[in-house]
Amino acid sequence: MSENKVSHLDNSNKLKKSLRLLYVYALATGAILTFVGYWDGIFITGAGPATFLSFALMTLLVLPVGFVYCELTAMLPSTGAELVYNTIGLNKYLGFASSWAIMAAWIAVPPAAVMGILEWINYAFKLEMTFENTVIVAAVVLVLYTLLSLSDINLSGQIQTFMLFAALIGVTLTGIIFLFSGHWSISNFTPFFTSAHNGGGSEGTGGVLGWIIGTALIVTPFFGFETVPQLVEEGNFPIKDTSKAILGSILTCGALYTFFFFALAGMGDWTSLTEGGTNPPFVAIKVIENVFGWPRYALFFGVTAVLFTIGTCILGFWISTVRLMYAMGRQGFLPKIFSKVNKHNQPILPNIFVLVLSLSAILVMNAGTYLEDFFTIMALSVAIGYTITMYSSIQLAKNHQEWTRPYKLRGGQAFRWFAFFIALAIAVLCALGLPGGAWISWGYYMVIGAIIVIFMRLFVWKEHPIWMNTPDGEKEY
Repeated sequence: MSENKVSHLDNSNKLKKSLRLLYVYALATGAILTFVGYWDGIFITGAGPATFLSFALMTLLVLPVGFVYCELTAMLPSTGAELVYNTIGLNKYLGFASSWAIMAAWIAVPPAAVMGILEWINYAFKLEMTFENTVIVAAVVLVLYTLLSLSDINLSGQIQTFMLFAALIGVTLTGIIFLFSGHWSISNFTPFFTSAHNGGGSEGTGGVLGWIIGTALIVTPFFGFETVPQLVEEGNFPIKDTSKAILGSILTCGALYTFFFFALAGMGDWTSLTEGGTNPPFVAIKVIENVFGWPRYALFFGVTAVLFTIGTCILGFWISTVRLMYAMGRQGFLPKIFSKVNKHNQPILPNIFVLVLSLSAILVMNAGTYLEDFFTIMALSVAIGYTITMYSSIQLAKNHQEWTRPYKLRGGQAFRWFAFFIALAIAVLCALGLPGGAWISWGYYMVIGAIIVIFMRLFVWKEHPIWMNTPDGEKEY
């Protein structure tokens, strides 16, 4: 191996290796623990009383993908995840495409999530903020997240851990209250397969196919475990333990989702909970207010299930987006300046980029449809990223059987193919549920990615080729 190849990594800006496994678990679980108290209306509108079954099924479907990520993360422990796995396993174009698709989901979180927080504040405190005031407050919140992301990573881990466990307590307690309140009824689960998808509309007559589409879109509340590989270079724990963070985050959130939406669905019929299949936010909060008449408890649930769940989601995906951009700059997919770090070993330009993009998105956000468009774009983008990654794992196992795999994947190639077809099926079903406006937004985003690739190929890669750190040493692509 030549010194020139070794120098790629040696001469790169380094991330600080100080992150505890608990913090990695908290960052991943917090990212997955989606807007439970905010998106509840979207979930029930699409999957009806069977939403809890959708979450249980999606947990089982996502787990095989998670198992494959456990293998890839331990075998190729490098920030960049999909960028690394799919460049080495397939080629640099699919490596970039899968990362760009995943990043579409991640980068959409901060602006939409901040708007979700402000929408809850407006609802809870009857503030009726003007658009100008909303933008100002959102800007302040986004700047605070930028400063936090630029600080020591362990500070983010500590804050994330507190918000995560507070959210878990609040959501679990509320589910128990619903079940034993005397207002919960099994009769509210009839008809079981009620959905606004597949032409079901306000009547919810989408049937089983509508429920299947709604279930596929529920992949969105599960993506986030793939943030673990983005943090692997900063972990101070054995590499094989990353599987505990990946699988633990999926199982924790899957169990919570299944329990909570079983409890919520029994609190009212589909039409009343979804306000005629209109994807309303704050369904559980409205139940607490209208059925129990507990405004203070509604505020407690809002803090834990809206403010904290959204807060953990923003932080988890913000940090992961920054690290993916850092990897793109370090490995040659973006200008090298994207890999420059500050005194806390935190990437500088990626943080500024996420801040600027988030502020821009808030200014142009379509308040009428952004919630639904955001949800479906995230689902499709992450499903595409998973599909490419699962296929890459198949090729890596075929072409590099000799590579050491600290995490042993049971089932071998058959299991990898199984995970691939699960991811592909979810991607297809998500595409069927994508609204026309969301297709346009997603198309613009992918065109930008294509322009970046064309520019890099014509003007950069000829002199500065892509490089990756593999078990065989550094290689150029």
